[in-house]
Amino acid sequence: MITFLSIKNYALIEDIRVDLNAGMTIITGETGAGKSILLGALSLLLGKRADISSVKDASKKCIIEAEFSLGGYQLESIFAENDLDYESDTIVRREILPSGKSRAFVNDTPVSVAQLQALGIHLVDIHSQHETLALTDTAYQMEVVDALAGNKLLLQEYSTQWRNFLKASERLSALKNQKAEATKELDFNTFLHTELTEANLKGTDQEALEETYEQLTNAEEITETLSQVAQLLSEDQIGTLQTSKEARQSLGKLRTYSKQFEELWERINSVIIELEDIESSVETVAETMEADPKEIAVLNEKLQTLYTLQKKHNVATVEELLEIEARLSEKIEVTLHIDSEIEKLEKEVASEKEKTRTTGKKIEESRAIAIPKLKQQLETILGELGLPNARFQFDLKPSETFRKNGINDLELLFTANKGLAFGSLKKVASGGEMSRIMLAVKAVLSRYKKLPTIIFDEIDTGVSGEIAHKMAEIMSEMSATMQLLSITHLPQIAAKGEHHLKIYKEDVNEATQTRLQTLNEEQRIVEIAQMIGGKNVSDAAIANAKELLN
Repeated sequence: MITFLSIKNYALIEDIRVDLNAGMTIITGETGAGKSILLGALSLLLGKRADISSVKDASKKCIIEAEFSLGGYQLESIFAENDLDYESDTIVRREILPSGKSRAFVNDTPVSVAQLQALGIHLVDIHSQHETLALTDTAYQMEVVDALAGNKLLLQEYSTQWRNFLKASERLSALKNQKAEATKELDFNTFLHTELTEANLKGTDQEALEETYEQLTNAEEITETLSQVAQLLSEDQIGTLQTSKEARQSLGKLRTYSKQFEELWERINSVIIELEDIESSVETVAETMEADPKEIAVLNEKLQTLYTLQKKHNVATVEELLEIEARLSEKIEVTLHIDSEIEKLEKEVASEKEKTRTTGKKIEESRAIAIPKLKQQLETILGELGLPNARFQFDLKPSETFRKNGINDLELLFTANKGLAFGSLKKVASGGEMSRIMLAVKAVLSRYKKLPTIIFDEIDTGVSGEIAHKMAEIMSEMSATMQLLSITHLPQIAAKGEHHLKIYKEDVNEATQTRLQTLNEEQRIVEIAQMIGGKNVSDAAIANAKELLN
């Protein structure tokens, strides 16, 4: 319920704050006094689109704020779904800045308009002749039936099963599409994989292959060059080894003279040892170097295969080719085993479908039991509201597909007069009849579920006399379990309220402002008397007002 409402700088309102109570609060005022402004501000607070033109002074910020007492309404899950922190006393604030931008806060946490709207529908329910269109919505009609049937827990179970069924069905559909695409690619992927497998790439050292191939294809040049090197090293007269040995022999004569000559002898001796080793290696390589045409052909074929595969797959190394081979193998494996996965998913979909259908059947059975009760209660209330011949026909049918709220379609038909055929509410019910049907529906709902704050905006239009009295009694009964605000022009309804607010206009500093006043007992008598007899209050009107209040 709303505990207070504050409005600043909105339309004709300068600054209003009103404390609201449980039970039934009446809001009265002359036509044009600003009752619609009050509802407009409240609608803005609940997520309606902001408009800078509704700001009183465009140079200042417009602020609308309300506190809601939420204990017992079980709205924790709604807060969680909208990523909001739940508090039993929640403050909602909406601001319109001079720039025209708007922002919203829930418990001082910034929220989007979408979050505000999602929360707002659980806080306040505003009804006028325009809002009665909800009655024609099949989902709303089913919600009313489910409230009487007590289907809350079953619907939660169904919703979970239905979502599981949809998710499993989506996965199955995706897997079947994957299979269709994979089947198209299977032959090509298999060809590529076979090509890579037959190349026997594991353990292949491309650099070593290229080096060996270069040596073999240039074996003649290499052998000739190595022979020249060997000759330069070992020739008898001018070979490097021969001259180095002669130098070593000469230095050997000087070794005993000093350490310096000893070191020189050691160094040249080391060079000779290294040269002898080089000579041996050159001779060995030269002897083993042989240009085998068959080996060259094998190496060439291996390298050409590598180059072709690397160009085809746009890579530069053997490692990358092996990665591609592994990925192709995985794709082929998935394609070959996808049928078993599809079979498993088909069983899962069938299982979830059966669970959903079973719970849906339970919901359908409880709906079928509840409909006669709902029909009887609505027709009884409408009879008291001046529609004694009003009749409803609820046609509950199995739906072809699973619905969000069960496995049924519902068609609600209505007639207000004997002898006339049933028709849809939208076509056969007048505005006044729709208002009374909405009141009857809300009255029935209030007996079975805890509703948010309800605001009736002149829902009593077009009624008077005893019907107005009965409408007031129904609202009063509803207010025993909920907060109810009623904007009215009827004294019979105004007298039934536990609290009374008056909206009026006043000129302040040559500017018209909308004001709000909480009426005491004496002021209520005068206000109701004026509703009965006009501004010039007579003793008879006062007496009538007192009688209504008593």
